[in-house]
Amino acid sequence: MVLSRRSMLGVAVAAGVATTIGGSPAFASPVVKTSRTESARHRTAYLEAGPTDGPLMIFLHGWPGLSVVWRRQLEYFAAAGWHCVAPDLRGFGGSSAPADLSAYALSELVQDMVELHDGLGGQPAVWVGHDWGCAVVWAVAAHHARRCRAVITLTTPYIADGLALRNLVPLVNRSLYPSNQYPAGQWDYYADYYEHLDRAVQDFEADTHATLNVLYQRTPASVVGTRATLADVRRRGGWFGDAHRAPTVPRDPSMLAQVDFDALVSAYLKTGFRSTCAIYLNDEANLAFAAAAPGRRLHMPALFVHARRDVICDTAFSALPEPMRQDCADLTETTLDGGHGIMIELPEETNEAITRWLVTKRL
Repeated sequence: MVLSRRSMLGVAVAAGVATTIGGSPAFASPVVKTSRTESARHRTAYLEAGPTDGPLMIFLHGWPGLSVVWRRQLEYFAAAGWHCVAPDLRGFGGSSAPADLSAYALSELVQDMVELHDGLGGQPAVWVGHDWGCAVVWAVAAHHARRCRAVITLTTPYIADGLALRNLVPLVNRSLYPSNQYPAGQWDYYADYYEHLDRAVQDFEADTHATLNVLYQRTPASVVGTRATLADVRRRGGWFGDAHRAPTVPRDPSMLAQVDFDALVSAYLKTGFRSTCAIYLNDEANLAFAAAAPGRRLHMPALFVHARRDVICDTAFSALPEPMRQDCADLTETTLDGGHGIMIELPEETNEAITRWLVTKRL
C-alpha cells in the first residue's frame, strides 16, 4: 500500500523528511560528493550526502550497478538529516578490482564494508541493499550485528544457509519452470556464469553502452506471471543468443538521469564486466561463510521490499522469501508494483515505504 500524499506529508514531517510537490523536490537537492577510503587491502570509492554528524545510512548496489543508482535515495534521506553513503562494491566503478575471481567472495565484500564503516566512525547504521548488495547487507547483519541499527533490503531476501545456486534452485516456482525444461529455473543465467564466464563477459563488452541500455529499462506490468527470459540462457548460447551482443534499443529516460547513465557506462568501459560478474562465482566460499556466522537468526529490525514485477528475484509468486520469514525475528514486508530496479523505477514510492517503516520503528 502506498500512502496518500496527505498521509505521506504527515509521516515526512514526523520523520523530518523533505517532501515533494508535483513530483519535484520541495528542497534544494543536497550536495552529493565523491570520496574514498583506502587500506592496505582495498580501496572503496563512495558517494556521500547529508550531515556527517547525522545518523548513518549505507546503501549497497547490486549488479550491474554502481553507487549512482541510489541518487534519489541519497538526496531524499540526506535532506531528512541522515548521513548517507553509497559505495561502489569491489570490482565496480572507482573501487579496487582484483584479478583473482576468489577475491569477490562475500567475506571479502563484508570486510570492505567493515573498513568503510570504521572509517565513517563505526556507529551502528541502517544498511540498505539491492540485488547483490542485499547479500552483503544480510551478511553484515549475520556476522557484525552490532554495526546494524536496522537493515532494509530490496528484492533479494535473506537465506541464512547462504545465497548460492544450491539454495536458490529448490525455491523455484516449478509450476512456471518445470524441472525437465528449466532445471535451474530463472537462475539459469547464474549457472551460465560458472560454465561460460568468458563468453558472457565478451558478449556484454561487445557494446557496453547497448548492454547497459537494455538492462536499465522500466519493467512492464505484462511480465507478471511469465517466465524470465534468462531461464534458458545456456540453451540459447548466452544472454543475447547468436548475436552475442546486446540489441540497440532507445534509452529509457524515466530510469537514470543522463548524467548518471553516462557515469555508469563510463565506469563499465573502464572496469569491464569480468570483475563485476565475479560476485556470482564464489558459491562454495559463500556457503562456508554463511555457516560460520555467529547466529543464523537475525534480531535487528528488518524491512524487505518486494518488487511485484521482478521475475528473477520472484518473491511475490515463489517460495524465495520463506527462509527469510523463518530467520528474521523482527521482519516487516511491503510490496511495490515495479520491477527489479525498484528504487530507480519507483523512487518516490520506495522512499515513502522506507520512511514509513523508519517512523514506525522509531529509527
